[in-house]
Amino acid sequence: MRTRDRVCAVALAVSVLGACGTGATSPASGSKLSIVVAENFWGSIVTQLAGDRADVTSIIVNPATDPHAYEATAVDAREIASARYVVYNGLGYDGWASNTLAASPSKDRKSLNVGDLLGLHVGDNPHQWYSPASVEKFIVRVTTDLQQLDSKDARYFTMRRQAFEATGLREYRRLIATIVSRYAGVPVGASESIFSPLAAALHLDLLTPKAFVDAIAEGTEPSARDKATADQQIKTHQITVFVFNSQNATPDVQRLVDEARREHIAITTVTETLAPANLTFQAWQVRELAALQHALASATGR
Repeated sequence: MRTRDRVCAVALAVSVLGACGTGATSPASGSKLSIVVAENFWGSIVTQLAGDRADVTSIIVNPATDPHAYEATAVDAREIASARYVVYNGLGYDGWASNTLAASPSKDRKSLNVGDLLGLHVGDNPHQWYSPASVEKFIVRVTTDLQQLDSKDARYFTMRRQAFEATGLREYRRLIATIVSRYAGVPVGASESIFSPLAAALHLDLLTPKAFVDAIAEGTEPSARDKATADQQIKTHQITVFVFNSQNATPDVQRLVDEARREHIAITTVTETLAPANLTFQAWQVRELAALQHALASATGR
């Protein structure tokens, strides 16, 4: 069985006032909402929004686990079947989660397919946790769902959201704004489409062929033409920084990384899931954004 652990609630730097109101959808007095999240990048956010009113379990927590290839265990199935709220990525990224949900239907359980929330479809980029706009929509929806599941604590969940956005995401948003203001339009390369939503949000010019980054993300072989284009962009210094997913260093990716090093092109990394697994979503993203900013500064001299 793959490594799993229970995500602990993260205290935010505000005091949360007592809950008010009543509602038939609230859990029994003294009980907590049982929440299961397919991946820990979404799970970290849910944990921080739910606070001490829920027990949150993330299934994919091991950085060595490929979410695409994961197979639900009997324990996963039991936890999903008994949960009041299940959150999964969708968009073909974690089909095991939707299949497990379908195998144990319940009118008392609420579920959130992030792809559906965003109005996306299978074939669209599934890595929406790298899109700040998608993350914000996720925060709003999760807060609303928590308030519907536990209406007596609606005010508490509002305050958790406010604290998370004002305090938890402060440095994340500052780094994004800084990179946009200093490096908009700078040409960069990437190993796969996991970086594409963030590159767009940062207004960076991602030159690597879309077909190449999509193929690497999907585990298929890029075309010879796309490989040659990616190689040429590095050899002729058309890109200033190369970003690669260190959890998916295929031979094609490693070749590009080695070539970038030989050409003295700045290199930085991203990962598919929280790495290390005990980081919060924002600490993980801040670490990657800070490294990207450093690489851009080194490459451009500004």
